[in-house]
Amino acid sequence: MEVNHFILALISLSCLFSVSANAPPPLSNASSPASSELYDMIEVMSESPSPFAFDGTTLESIDDLLSILPGGVDPALQQICGNTNHPVECIIATMPFLDENAPIEPLSVLKAGIKAMDNQTKNALAEVTKLSMDPTTPKTIVPILQTCIDVYNSILNSDQKSLEAISNHNLVQLSTELGTNVENVLDCDNAFKQAKLESPMKDMDAMLANIISNTLTIGVDMVHF
Repeated sequence: MEVNHFILALISLSCLFSVSANAPPPLSNASSPASSELYDMIEVMSESPSPFAFDGTTLESIDDLLSILPGGVDPALQQICGNTNHPVECIIATMPFLDENAPIEPLSVLKAGIKAMDNQTKNALAEVTKLSMDPTTPKTIVPILQTCIDVYNSILNSDQKSLEAISNHNLVQLSTELGTNVENVLDCDNAFKQAKLESPMKDMDAMLANIISNTLTIGVDMVHF
């Protein structure tokens, strides 16, 4: 598989993992056979706990899939993301925000992850604000949407504090802010659950939660000031 095909394949995975349509634009149309093949592989592996055979190799998990990917992703990024709970999402989220002039190490990937979190949160905030202002939205739902707006604003505020903590080499503050976001991201969906409704932000929140989880793992377990 050529390198450019692999990059396109990663971008195509954004559909599977519910990346917002307002996320950074893909490099190009991910419609190549290689893109489709990788997409189908991960979809099958996500739906079935049984081992998955590919090209004569038995893959037990998505981590195993990452281990056989070609050189389209820097090995350092594969290693860092491979140690998170959501390695594929880690690669998809951070690649557009990595500084091409900076070495790929936990700190640079963490910064990229925070930027990705900020981007996903802004997209979610724009969507939920649009819903809250839509005249067709039931009035009973508007207060719940306002809860989501408050949640996203809190995450954005925490993102800035996380970046400040990195600048100040304050690992305690960094861990606190990242941990706070783990709790914050649940509040929007919980507000809808309490009202016995399915959140329209469910998919965006799921991706956001995965990004937050990954940044926490990298920030707490891998970054050392």
